Amino acid sequence: MNKFQFMGRLTKDPETRVIPNSNTQVTTFSVAVNRRFADQNGERKTDFFNLTAFGKLAEFCSKYYRKGQQVLVEGRIQNRSWDDQNGQKRYATDFIIENAYFADSRRDSDSSMSMDTGAVPSSSIDGEFITIDDTDDLPF
Repeated sequence: MNKFQFMGRLTKDPETRVIPNSNTQVTTFSVAVNRRFADQNGERKTDFFNLTAFGKLAEFCSKYYRKGQQVLVEGRIQNRSWDDQNGQKRYATDFIIENAYFADSRRDSDSSMSMDTGAVPSSSIDGEFITIDDTDDLPF
């Protein structure tokens, strides 16, 4: 199984571009993820991961993600290689996002939307999102 899951904060606003000839939107951003355990000095280390989203998910991340926001992303890890200008073999590991969610508390964020590749937000009217009143008691 090839799967990753990170929860962390965006280090800067996402950057978006379009792949020529295919009109596919690509959004990249970096997430700072705190390690679970402290080191011998009691300090927690942080890892930084560069992430990539394609298509509708790239559009979602570009539109709603901002620097400092806490997010949860899931996806797959991909390896690639190429020859650079000097003929040297280069390698890279890419983190491709397949699902993306907001992870801030409601107090920190005024939105609770999420986007995964299997579903689109279902509460919409004419393409506009509506707010659902969550103060009513549930009927069960």
